[in-house]
Amino acid sequence: MAIHTLLFSLVTALAGAQAVTVYGQAGQQPIGTATGSATSALPSSTSAAYDTLVLNPPPLPNPLPPNQFGVQLAADAVNVNGLSIPQSGAFFGFSVEMSVVNQVIGLNGSYIHPPFLNLMALVAERAGRVHVRVGGNTQEEARMVMSLPDGKAIEKQKVDTNNPTQTPALLYTPEILYLLANISSLVNVKWYLGVPLNDTANLRLEIAQYGEQILGDNLIGLQVGNEPDLYARHQHRPETYGPFDYFGEFGDVLGAMKSMGLPRTNLLLGPSLATGDWTPEMVWDTGFIQAYSDALGALTVEHYPDDNCAALYEGFGDPVDPQTEFSKFLDHTAGWNMIGQYINSTQIAQQAGKPFIMFETNSASCGGFPGISTSFGATLWALDYGLTMASANFSHALLHVGGQNVYYNPFTAPPTNETHFHQWTIGPIFYSVLAVSETLGSSNNSRIIDLGANSGNVYTPGYAIYENEKLARLAFVNFMTDPSGANDYTVTISIDGGETGRPAATPAQIKVKYLVAPSVGEKFNITWGNQTFGGQFESDGRLKNDLHIETIQCDQAANTCQVKVPAPGFALVFMSEEAAAESEPTSTATFGTTAITKIKNTATIDEAVLATSNGNKGMEQYSGSTSFGSNAAARVTGAHPSVMALLTVAAGTVVVLRAFYRDI
Repeated sequence: MAIHTLLFSLVTALAGAQAVTVYGQAGQQPIGTATGSATSALPSSTSAAYDTLVLNPPPLPNPLPPNQFGVQLAADAVNVNGLSIPQSGAFFGFSVEMSVVNQVIGLNGSYIHPPFLNLMALVAERAGRVHVRVGGNTQEEARMVMSLPDGKAIEKQKVDTNNPTQTPALLYTPEILYLLANISSLVNVKWYLGVPLNDTANLRLEIAQYGEQILGDNLIGLQVGNEPDLYARHQHRPETYGPFDYFGEFGDVLGAMKSMGLPRTNLLLGPSLATGDWTPEMVWDTGFIQAYSDALGALTVEHYPDDNCAALYEGFGDPVDPQTEFSKFLDHTAGWNMIGQYINSTQIAQQAGKPFIMFETNSASCGGFPGISTSFGATLWALDYGLTMASANFSHALLHVGGQNVYYNPFTAPPTNETHFHQWTIGPIFYSVLAVSETLGSSNNSRIIDLGANSGNVYTPGYAIYENEKLARLAFVNFMTDPSGANDYTVTISIDGGETGRPAATPAQIKVKYLVAPSVGEKFNITWGNQTFGGQFESDGRLKNDLHIETIQCDQAANTCQVKVPAPGFALVFMSEEAAAESEPTSTATFGTTAITKIKNTATIDEAVLATSNGNKGMEQYSGSTSFGSNAAARVTGAHPSVMALLTVAAGTVVVLRAFYRDI
């Protein structure tokens, strides 16, 4: 397929690669880990994203679950009770903390990180699109300005290192929105943005105004306030602040948007509770949904199953031991325990005709856990958690992405711009995103059901997916680790026939794609259909190795197919050739080379900037925004050129090449 071939985020000095140096984010302290068997204080030159702690797998359960069991399924959805609402492969998306946009997504409208594009393309070509939120705690303090010194698109101010939300004041320019728009011109990424709510007397709605103008239909939601139920606890509001106060502030934002004449006032998202000091029902009881139905694009919550705050901040008690916590993530109850408090709200959302979104989540707040968040165990946890949410009628869930100082990132950019092209680190939970995308497919018409497989055993959950009213896929998880193979399990699948009173419908053959690793503690030796992103500092965002999907012959006389699920591992079963083809793209758009800039102006980069552009310092001092209209110059609103010029740097010399296309 012909595509624009794009770019690298920061120009790279090709005259020699330097050793990687990791710097803490400006104003932050290095993260220390928990005490106990998993204790490993991080040296000053290391960040949480590159933690090397490997945990032992939990002991095998006692009693062991049966390692052979059957599932009896109907071929047609009409014969199944309890199926979910229609779902899409875009169920999992990403929530990028606003303050790290330049590290993760790109520097400005001209400089986009190609590994980010490659990763988004992998999801989009399986799911049809990707949903990405730019926001988080830092959106509340964010302020748009028309320009920043040295052409920067974003600039962080000092933070209070004793504040558990670590919220820097943030200045940004419209370049950030042009960055997002240019990405959407290359990959089908849809964006959520956040309206600051820290100063309701002086609402800052530029993010809505410019977001609508620049992103157009690629803007799919505007979050009004982030975790308002924690405002009083974090001293952002008086102690008396409650759900009715948020109700009023939401109305203030809506009224201000209407008075500004903004054309799209039906994109608002709320209440985005952390479900810490309020429950969603407390907000619903204010009449929130009825009062703002025309303005609400979706109902949103944010939640993490655990927290690692005690390892970072005083006043949170004793740090927990990740080795002890590990087992809590490794059975099917982990997902249900997370979402049980929201089941009533998903039903309320359906009655109101609104999507219900887990707007921010991951393995643990305050950055995740060493050894857990960076493990194959987290892969299986996130995968099962996502499918559990989908079966319980959540519409989407966004996995949070932070900077260098968090463990749970699905992907992490290199800590310095002196590294070469293959030096991103892909976290284990990115494999979960791909697996969920392929499980649900791109038709936007998949319905899923938790099978309660193996008599509801929590270590061997399974799901059935009906697409366009026909059984399309099955998904099975094995949370146990047993290198002997004794606790691999075999599931026998039967379609109709038998006591159902319907004709047997088991196919002659099925296909199976496996997600596997040697242990739940494994960090990088993870494969999805034999493909991998490699190890630390090894990825450009593209899968490596040839794809391998097994074909299994069925016994149609007995009306059975048998699938083995390794311990640990995940098996995605395709019940037809069409189901396999619809889940797996025939080609993948890829983006390569060193850097990109718009064709309007030729890039010039001062050698002194290159000499000092290392880590955070380089990100903050970089002055190379070359886009037409940047730095407060006139710009056509909404324009985002699709023609790019390639730029490489060798020994301080800038060489500009013409834009070109690559056939994949």
